[in-house]
Amino acid sequence: MMMMMETLYADNELVAQQHEANGSIRKGCDPFAQTQRSKLQHRRARINQQINKELRMRAGAENLYRASTNQKVRETVALELSFVNSNLQLLKEELAELNSSMEVYQNESEILSVPMIPLGLKETKELDLTDPIKDFISCHYGEDGSLYEREIRKFLDLRQAMRTPSRNEAGIELLMEYYNQLYFLDNRFFPPGRNLGVLFHWYDSLTGVPCCQRSLAFEKGSVLFNMGALYTQIGARQDRQSVHGVDMAIHAFQKAAGCFNYLKENFSNAPSLDMSAASLNMLLRLMVAQIQECIFHKFTLESPESSFLTQVQTAREAAKVEDVYTLVHRTMAHPPVKDYVPFSWTAMVRVKAEHFKALSHFHAACALCDFSASTESEMEEHEKAFLQFHVSPTEGPSVSFLLRDQEERRKLGKAHLKKAIMKHEEAMRVHGLCKILRKMDILQEVLTVANKGSLSKYSDIDHEEDFFDIAEAPDVEPLIQQRPEIKSPMFSEVKVTDLFHRLGPLSVFSAKHKWCPAQNIHLERGEEGFGFTLRGDSPVLIAGVVPAGCATCAGVKPGSYIVSVNGIDCRWSRHAEVVQLLKTSGRDGVDIEVVTILNPDTQSTAVDKKSSILSTSELLKGNKENSRKSTSDTKGASTRLLWNKKRAPIKRDLNVGSSQLPFSAVQNSESMY
Repeated sequence: MMMMMETLYADNELVAQQHEANGSIRKGCDPFAQTQRSKLQHRRARINQQINKELRMRAGAENLYRASTNQKVRETVALELSFVNSNLQLLKEELAELNSSMEVYQNESEILSVPMIPLGLKETKELDLTDPIKDFISCHYGEDGSLYEREIRKFLDLRQAMRTPSRNEAGIELLMEYYNQLYFLDNRFFPPGRNLGVLFHWYDSLTGVPCCQRSLAFEKGSVLFNMGALYTQIGARQDRQSVHGVDMAIHAFQKAAGCFNYLKENFSNAPSLDMSAASLNMLLRLMVAQIQECIFHKFTLESPESSFLTQVQTAREAAKVEDVYTLVHRTMAHPPVKDYVPFSWTAMVRVKAEHFKALSHFHAACALCDFSASTESEMEEHEKAFLQFHVSPTEGPSVSFLLRDQEERRKLGKAHLKKAIMKHEEAMRVHGLCKILRKMDILQEVLTVANKGSLSKYSDIDHEEDFFDIAEAPDVEPLIQQRPEIKSPMFSEVKVTDLFHRLGPLSVFSAKHKWCPAQNIHLERGEEGFGFTLRGDSPVLIAGVVPAGCATCAGVKPGSYIVSVNGIDCRWSRHAEVVQLLKTSGRDGVDIEVVTILNPDTQSTAVDKKSSILSTSELLKGNKENSRKSTSDTKGASTRLLWNKKRAPIKRDLNVGSSQLPFSAVQNSESMY
């Protein structure tokens, strides 16, 4: 994470000088758009607010009940509490029904496909950081906070936009842009162990219960959760009847799994249930199962032929899908997830597990009953593929005899079909127990078509003279050709520029540093120059001062940073640019503004090893050289200004006073001015 953010910071520094704060080009959806998805999200927001209201009423009533000694008052309050609890239960059931609205997020294609499970976005309240940020800028950075109102407004507009992201890659980029801006906000305005005193309000995606924290980590985690939820919606809407659509769905669910996994590994002690470790583990397994389901569909699309080897592999792929959905169902049925996960999710996962188990037995029967091998080499290849096909070895003839005997193959195929029909019926039974799933016509049709296919195949191979008992077919051993991957979010893919870059380079001008008040100093040039040495750039550091020199007399201290020269902001200026400003100062001297960090150990973060020596004779060079203002990198400037080559820096005590720093102590890694 730190490496990614350092990359973002490096990119930010490269473009900071050319940046004009035009705001984010990414916008959210129109909050008044009347799409099915927006209507659903508006209903979610309304229910969240009602749940918040009922919870506050319940808390007040409980406090009154405990505080009151009047029996009549206590009875009245107890009656009111029962009404409030009933309302809360109804609201939570309504929210659970919204969370179960899977059809809204599915592809509108008329082709049959099993619906995927998407997540709704977490809702948040509006937040005004204007006054806290302005106060912090005034107190910490010593600047007028009102000068940064435009930057603050752009940040708040970005936060408002990310509340309604579009259901595509642009929506993901919007959320990621805001997440990356939170990195800069954290470093600019949140000192270690402190906060701005503002509360970040977010509603639980599954229960609707409001949660609030002053920690910016809660804001980051909630945005990351919404990123994963949006990926699930993108994955659910893909047309999985084409290879391209399946690939897009796989990519989306892999990204969603990566977001939830990153959240689980990097954020702890979440105040809301949907971001708890148990809930994130359940969501991660659900995403992996949906990835595996998409991989199964991709295999069936890429292998349309009904050869023996294809049917065997299809059966094993379906068995793997059943295996992962069974694991998800066990996770959902285990406390504490069991208490708040929507029942329709649990039912859907159970239906899918039974459905894909039925498909594994159906394709196993097709492989056996439609078997044909023309050559001995093909027979050997088929035997090898069938050796580990079942979880447990079948009773009866060997694999070699089984594949060569048509009647034995028909008997085993009939057993697989019988089990497939049983699993199809179980899937339809579980589907009928859930009111939400019964409303999904497409799911009902998928299950019915699959069951009819197994019944039709069974009637084709069933003979009237069959008097033998059908043995129970062993389960199919799962085997996959493509493993599901978890793709962590790549924050560096969305380049952002620090909105508050005017404060200066983040390595120096950050919340973790404590500052002395800024000093405005007027310097007169003496015979030996101004009497101080400069080092580094963006910002330039005063590495030392000459004893009894002009800088010493004016009160310049080593370890200070030059932030302006003659009113020109130098926070982002290169070494050569600051030197040029000093060299072009007239006889009246120069006015500089400097700031000093109280903890000098952090100064090394901004020190650059590129520097030079400027002697008095060099300052008197021709006008052509002195009039050239450097706008390129430090290396180019050093060539034009005849600076010395880089040398390894010599460690010195930055706490040495000006009286202890003789003129001869100036190193070749510094500029004397």
